[in-house]
Amino acid sequence: MVGAKQRLVVIGGDAAGMSAASQARRLKNEDELDITAFERGHFSSFSACGIPYWVGGEVAARDDLIARTPGEHRARGIDLRMRTEVTEIDLDRQCVRTRDLDDPAADERWHGFDHLVIATGARPTRPRLPGIDAPGVHGIQTLDDGQALIDVLDKERVRHAVVVGAGYIGVEMAEALVHRGIDVTVLEAADEPMSTLDPDMGRLVHDAMNGMGVRTVTGAAATAVLTDAEGRARAVATEDDEYPADVVVLGLGVRPETALAKDAGLPLGSYGGLLTDLAMRVRGQENIWAGGDCVEVLDLVAGRTRHIALGTHANKHGQVIGTNVGGGFATFPGVVGTAVSKVCDLEIARTGLLEAQAREVGLQFLTVRIESTSRAGYYPGAAPMTVKMLAERRTGRLLGVQIVGREGAGKRVDIAAVALTAGMTVERMTSLDLGYAPPFSPVWDPVLVAARKAAAAVAADMRG
Repeated sequence: MVGAKQRLVVIGGDAAGMSAASQARRLKNEDELDITAFERGHFSSFSACGIPYWVGGEVAARDDLIARTPGEHRARGIDLRMRTEVTEIDLDRQCVRTRDLDDPAADERWHGFDHLVIATGARPTRPRLPGIDAPGVHGIQTLDDGQALIDVLDKERVRHAVVVGAGYIGVEMAEALVHRGIDVTVLEAADEPMSTLDPDMGRLVHDAMNGMGVRTVTGAAATAVLTDAEGRARAVATEDDEYPADVVVLGLGVRPETALAKDAGLPLGSYGGLLTDLAMRVRGQENIWAGGDCVEVLDLVAGRTRHIALGTHANKHGQVIGTNVGGGFATFPGVVGTAVSKVCDLEIARTGLLEAQAREVGLQFLTVRIESTSRAGYYPGAAPMTVKMLAERRTGRLLGVQIVGREGAGKRVDIAAVALTAGMTVERMTSLDLGYAPPFSPVWDPVLVAARKAAAAVAADMRG
């Protein structure tokens, strides 16, 4: 019936799901739209990205990472039901089945919807290794995970830690443990840490981490977690060695949590994430939406979908979904793959394509690498940084930038992210009107120095 009250059901109570619910509520009052959200965990709207800094002590309290509590959501007209897991999506009947995780004896219930938002997030990669589930082995995905690790670090004598995986979470957790005075070993199966960088840039991270006292062992895939007589983790084994560990932290990345969607017959991409249109509507569906770490997004540089798990994207997806459900119109055009991290005082950033990714999509490119400083060389505190840039042959289109350096290096990647989004050439970048003063930058910002060198390489390639 025209004007009838609509029902919005949201699966997932974190960034994408609750952003969608909140935005829809702003646009539609409770007489027009009924909103019910289901979250299987203990917390809503929290920052998983902040967990390493909470573990390391930079963030004082768990609640500092919570943007909005379940009670605050409910006060805004959203029926958020915690510790409630959705077990099935029935597209034909337009309903979802749920169970109460705190009352296993309770009957499962069905809930109808007019609009459904799938925001089930991602699950940590957990290899099937002997001892992987032993006490002392910790994944880092939720606030419960962070609390469990903090409890161990606070109550037990932890001298040695092994971090398995040297991606973003791995290096950030290594930093957190170093801040607690723990001897840290990082094991990485690849030839260099940070597979989100090209190997030559990853080598800079490797050397810097070793210089900080973080033992970084590459080409070393974990084969087992060794346990003591009580069954607790005591070491991590590789094919060549074993490394003592009072605690083991897994930092092997995440995969889209899309089992529900797959069982319902919804379309998944090559990375296992849900596929949506620009409005974040699941492809082939009129009233099913998806956002956050469970979806694949369009890579604007490569022209293909990718899975990139970041809270920034999840919140934007939620805003777009909520606007569309609420009767407005919004789109999420895609990403360029920007990310920034740090380990101690080393800043690590990238945007656009790596060399291997550019080759995979058939692009021909040139690379340049420059050394510069964060400030004018004569100004106190000037810190070194390395910038690597990829440009397309012939056209000079910017394809990617990677930055490794000390304070003031990481956020410079945002210059390149804007240039990539705008489809700029490296030659055009050299004319960007960036801010300058000796405390902030050399006369030529390091990103523009790299652009100048890349533009010269493109021109020489054209002549040759």
